[in-house]
Amino acid sequence: MLSGSPAARSIPAVTQERIFEAARKFQYRPNVLARSLRSQKSLTIGVMVPEVSEGYATLVLSGIEQKLLEEGYFYFVVSHHHRQERIAKYMDLLLARAVEGIIAVDTPLEHPLTVPTVVVSGHREPEGTINIRLNHKLAAELALDHLIELGHRKIAIIKGQVFSSDTQIRWKSIVAAAKRRGLVLDSTLVEQLDGLGPGNELGYAATRRLLEGGRQFSALFAFNDSAAIGAMKALVEAGLKVPGDVSVVGFDDVQGAAFQSPGLTTVVQPLREMGSLAASTLLDKILGRPTPSNSKVWTVDPGFVVRGSTGPLPDHG
Repeated sequence: MLSGSPAARSIPAVTQERIFEAARKFQYRPNVLARSLRSQKSLTIGVMVPEVSEGYATLVLSGIEQKLLEEGYFYFVVSHHHRQERIAKYMDLLLARAVEGIIAVDTPLEHPLTVPTVVVSGHREPEGTINIRLNHKLAAELALDHLIELGHRKIAIIKGQVFSSDTQIRWKSIVAAAKRRGLVLDSTLVEQLDGLGPGNELGYAATRRLLEGGRQFSALFAFNDSAAIGAMKALVEAGLKVPGDVSVVGFDDVQGAAFQSPGLTTVVQPLREMGSLAASTLLDKILGRPTPSNSKVWTVDPGFVVRGSTGPLPDHG
């Protein structure tokens, strides 16, 4: 009865109250390990992320956590910092702890696993996995259309790190969207984040390299919000105004994006929803429930929010 079993409903209310009173008196706590041995279910999920920090991973995790808690599941989180040997080691560690399934966030998986698996922002899907992926084509179009409508043609791009799962598909989507719009991307205005983590300092360093190159640009589209925030700092330090001299667009819409000065215009990646969808999909597979689609790739559409970091092309642009 204390476990919430449906059969407990047949127990008279008076008897139930006596049981609960005794449990409170003796500080009874259910033995989860014993219950899992009896049911052959650990009620535990493994979650793999590159790092646990403010921004992308934290928002995805919040969606995963909410859904798992609703279903009575616990989870382990491991962060591998994009080191392949850690990914393999942690995968074995999670499986040894009898997790019933795994959610891999921005984590490359080379081989099929022995438990149900859902990937968030992956682009190599081993057999049997489901991938929750953003519509990068639409994301690129939303950002470039906004800047083009404001009159910008000289647009600098900051690409993601070489190891990030989204870097290549996002860059290809930007190139394709620019081509469809007759926009020429200057290769000298393309920089790449260099280093681990999503920190502002990586975007700051990339923007400094752009400025030191001496090429003029009136807008900048960054791989993520952290890079965009770092870019704004570098621009201001160089004596430029945002958006008076350079408009800046980010990607993700992390919690701090709206509280910058100016607020950051950005592609809204529904990270909480993607995490929640990954968790509910995984539980559907574990519990044998029907899923909304039989496809192994589920695409989620982005949004776009305009704030103070973008404005019309300046007269001197």
